[in-house]
Amino acid sequence: MNRRDFLITTSAAAMTPRIAGAAAPIELVAQPVSVQILPEGEPETPMLGFNGSTPGPVLRARQGEVFDIRFLNQLDEGSAVHWHGLRIDNAMDGVPGMTQDVVGRDGEFGYRFRAPDAGTFWYHSHNRSWEQVAKGLYGPLIVEESTPPEVDHDLVVMIDDWRMTEGGALADGFETMHDQAHQGRLGNFARALVEPNTIVRHGDRLRLRLINVATDRVFPVYFEGIDGMVVALDGMPLVRPQELSGLVLTPAQRADIIVDVRSTNSVSIFFPTRDAPYLLGKIQVEGKNTLRQPADIPTLPPNETTHPDMGNAVSLTLIMEGGAMSHRMMQGMIDGDIWAFNGQSGLKDMPFHSFENGQTAHIRLVNDTRFPHGIHLHGHHFFEVETDGSLGAFRDTTLVEAGETRDIVCVFDNPGDWLLHCHMLGHQAAGMKTWVKVA
Repeated sequence: MNRRDFLITTSAAAMTPRIAGAAAPIELVAQPVSVQILPEGEPETPMLGFNGSTPGPVLRARQGEVFDIRFLNQLDEGSAVHWHGLRIDNAMDGVPGMTQDVVGRDGEFGYRFRAPDAGTFWYHSHNRSWEQVAKGLYGPLIVEESTPPEVDHDLVVMIDDWRMTEGGALADGFETMHDQAHQGRLGNFARALVEPNTIVRHGDRLRLRLINVATDRVFPVYFEGIDGMVVALDGMPLVRPQELSGLVLTPAQRADIIVDVRSTNSVSIFFPTRDAPYLLGKIQVEGKNTLRQPADIPTLPPNETTHPDMGNAVSLTLIMEGGAMSHRMMQGMIDGDIWAFNGQSGLKDMPFHSFENGQTAHIRLVNDTRFPHGIHLHGHHFFEVETDGSLGAFRDTTLVEAGETRDIVCVFDNPGDWLLHCHMLGHQAAGMKTWVKVA
């Protein structure tokens, strides 16, 4: 990362007002935009966005309400919208070639789905996502609990990086073999985009909804000026709040934290690097909250889950292969297929597995590569298996480090054809994807 001699502000690049999901149909328009990614005084950056901004507008609804969205494509290329982490009907998942046709220039598509789970989610392009997401086609989607926890501010924090030129434009080369065979397209500038951009007080209680919207970068993050706990991961409440230290977000992962402001001047968000901590952003602190009394961090109300039938679970193994310095690359690639699952690169006619509706699977994820991978399953959440064999966090994306093996347990109870892929989008582009069928 290039370090710059200016304060990184936390206001979103060109954030439009939040839009409630249930009141009326929403128009979500994909179009070219020009926004201030770099600080004021530096050039604006030509990008892509929704409704004139990047990130796109905050879409909000209460749990159980319906999102009715009319997607309009004003780009010179096809696109579609995926609702990341939402357990919705397969036809609404937004994956061209699997659940719908790509939406061409001046085309439109109607998305209508109920929000079954309360939590922090997001939406993004799923057509040439390694390029369109890098250019800004994403936004937050928030589903509120019927009785939300009592806080003074509920803030969305989107963490992203960009590969910028000296002139302030996005650098070309969104699918170079070198990037795809290594860690993906990593940026040289990063920010935490906070919405709404507001001043908080010493003593305030905050809910921070963290979303890693970067295409390829894993973000460890830490904070100064607050004390608190992690209360949800990937939109799903934890059984017990966890310590805030050691928080790591792979691309597409989310974390809800509830914290109390201890600083009298700012809350700072840092990304540790080998050279020095990189300041992602600050939330300004002014004044003091004299009314709030000390209280424990609450546990969020759980979303509905089906308990796995471990006695009848099917056992499967998914092996990640390929990348730089691998036997696969040394043999040579065909059509840029750098990465593979179980020896197969890209989507094939046969799924990774076909499940009966409600069937439980115990899947061993084996990372036989030199790079980390964030494995994302559409339409479902799964339990990460702890080292003692117990079921841990309920997530839709899990980080599997280089050389690591991780077990997950999933109840496949949402019918349809669902994508299973690495959410390092450069790796997905170069073959690390498959699919499952649920009857």
